[in-house]
Order: sequence, then C-alpha cells, then structure tokens
Amino acid sequence: MKKLLLFVSCLLLLVLCKAQSPVYIEETGVVYTSSQDAYSQQQCRVNLYFPKDTKDFVTVIWFHGGGLTGGNNAIPEALKNKGIGVISVGYRFTPKVRVEDILHDAADAVKWSYDHIEKYGGNRDKFVLAGHSAGAYISLMLGLNKNYLAEKGIDIDRFMGIGALSSQTITHVAARKEKGIPELQPLIDQWAPLYWVRKDAPPIMLVTGDRELEMLGRYEENAYLERMLKLVGHKTVSLMELDGYDHGMTFPAFPLLLKQIDKWSKNTQ
Repeated sequence: MKKLLLFVSCLLLLVLCKAQSPVYIEETGVVYTSSQDAYSQQQCRVNLYFPKDTKDFVTVIWFHGGGLTGGNNAIPEALKNKGIGVISVGYRFTPKVRVEDILHDAADAVKWSYDHIEKYGGNRDKFVLAGHSAGAYISLMLGLNKNYLAEKGIDIDRFMGIGALSSQTITHVAARKEKGIPELQPLIDQWAPLYWVRKDAPPIMLVTGDRELEMLGRYEENAYLERMLKLVGHKTVSLMELDGYDHGMTFPAFPLLLKQIDKWSKNTQ
C-alpha cells in the first residue's frame, strides 16, 4: 500500500511539473530587412522561439557560424526549453556581399528584434547577443563598435551581455581575404573586435576550445582580447578554455552560456 501511495504521489508530482512547464512557440522565416532584392529577402530572416504567455523573459539573439561564407540559421537545441526566448539570425554571405554588409544585416536583425520583442512578451532590457565562430565575431563587433546599433537608435551598452563562442578577435579571415591577405597573416584593423576595445562595453563571456585543437590560434586571440579589455578598464570580461575540445566546442559551451545568462539576469533585477 505504501509503495502504491508513493507511486501515485510521484505520478501526480510529474503531472504537476509538466503542467507548470511553459509551452514554447516557434516562428520561422520572418523577414527583417527592408531591402527588396531577392538575395536579401532570401537570407535576411529570423527564427523565433519563445515561452507562451510569459512576460519579461531574457532573449538571446543568436548568430550562427560558417566563416561568413555559409552556415545554417537554426535555433540551437541546447537553448530550447530553458525559460528564455531565442531569435536566430540569417544573413548574407561573402563573397556575394562584403563583411561590412553582413554586419549591417546583423544590426538590422537586432533592430527588428528590439522593435518586436515586447509583442512576444520579452523585455527590451534583457537582450543577450551570442554566437559561435563567425556568429561570435558578429556579436563582438556589434557589441564593441557601438556605431552599428547607434545608427538604429539602440544603445548596445543597455544589453545584458555578449556570449562569444570561439570567435575571431583579430580581423576576420573573410575581411582579410577581401584585401588579398592570406589567413595566416594576422591583422588588426576596423574589422577586428580587438580594434574596438572599450571599458564601458556590456559584460562579455569568451569561450574557446583547447588551444592545441582550436583553429589558427583562436584561444590566443581571445586571450589577447580579454587582456586588452581589462587594461582599458572593462570589469566584466571572462575567458574559458575547454580542454580536449576543438573548434566545434558548443556542446560543453552552451551550459556555460546559460549559466552566465542567469547571472546577468540576476544582476539586472
């Protein structure tokens, strides 16, 4: 009899927990650009994932990787069912457009998100920019060079934080290619997050794979960015190296990102 009562109690508890779990809504392929050319209309779309009938949630604007030459715009599975909203961003690719054009696409997507998030229940003051590889580069460029979003009437410094997973922090290889510079020749110019270091940027979380397994000195680039941010007085930058993982290090990195987002959220309350 005691075992039966215990079983029924556990079953009721599971049903209650499930009933209290939020239902999530997903919308795909929403155009965010005002450009009417076919390529922009094809690429410049966002996918949205948010908890239904929930207010004031954190929203991650996610930029996918792919070297700025390709990649798949999708909501990362690891960010689903976590009580947050996610907006994944598609953008145009080089060599059809220049790196500068991609960054403007990204800024347009953030502007669209900023203008529409309250309709879905989110909070304009609870945005996080995040991405992997090329997407992390985009996140850092928008976060450190205030001009892209300032042109849209948005103050990036109001955002909760930036999560950059295995980003280039020197001039992106695609931008160097536009100048005829080989990928093994480093450069720091206006197309490098390092060029824009400033102390009043939003909190920044940098994560890379193992320095011996990563792409082309990726850990060292991030370590340099962390050091320069600290030297100019930035107080909330961190760097983590995931031993044993190569450039595709998102599996262990996503839980770290979610944990950091939770900390940022508590700091805004």
